[in-house]
Amino acid sequence: MKKQFKLGVIGCGFSAQSILKGVVLSDFIHEKKIIVSEDIDEAFGNVEFLGVRRAPDNRFVIENSEYVLLDVKAQKIDEALKSFGGIAPSKLISVVSGVRKNVLKNALGTGAVNVARCLPNLPCSIGSGVIGIDMSDFNNNTDDIEFISNVFNCVGTVLSVDESKMDAVSGLGYSGPVYALMFIDSLTDAGVENGLSKNEAKILAVQTLMGVAEMVERDEQTLFELVKLACTHGGTAIEAVKVFEDKNFRGIIGEAVSACVKRSKELSDK
Repeated sequence: MKKQFKLGVIGCGFSAQSILKGVVLSDFIHEKKIIVSEDIDEAFGNVEFLGVRRAPDNRFVIENSEYVLLDVKAQKIDEALKSFGGIAPSKLISVVSGVRKNVLKNALGTGAVNVARCLPNLPCSIGSGVIGIDMSDFNNNTDDIEFISNVFNCVGTVLSVDESKMDAVSGLGYSGPVYALMFIDSLTDAGVENGLSKNEAKILAVQTLMGVAEMVERDEQTLFELVKLACTHGGTAIEAVKVFEDKNFRGIIGEAVSACVKRSKELSDK
């Protein structure tokens, strides 16, 4: 039987809010085809302006939605699944960080649940994120894969990966915005220390990184070749490279990512 709603959302956290804004404002899904279950008025209030309907409870969402998006805190996953009232969605899209697909399936007690596990990152809130997704449960249905992919295309770039790589995705893509933000902040502070105003330093730091990112995406040269190219103009950049190499900049980044990956594995194993 055809469901009343195309997309049902359980939990309206930051990720769900970003996704709802993306799919509605891009006209991918009409707001009348979306139902949202959220206990906290303030959280629902962040998406109410989109025109989406609020559900009375989680069970209503499952019974009336073709696809169910689950966005709750990992520590509250057991409570959320119990609220399903003994029924399970056939098509579940999980953005719950640190919770594996088999955990959801075992808790729901049915092998009929197909789960797409997704990790959207912070820039998805402005439509410029990256999302690691395992959609292998849907390999036999191209319509499902197309729909789930297009949901996340509304908020960023979709990277289809096996769930075995999801901890690495967490360490790089999901946690990566923190590294970039800290780098921008450090560059800005360094600019101020060397005579620039805060605003001048921020503009230089942000626009430089945005330009470099676009250059890397477009240019066919390797990153190593681009570094060499940047170091040939004026003879100043090479001095920074020497400091980075002396302080083991590459190693520090590697350690930071590995620490995030380790923590992601710990959370997933609980």
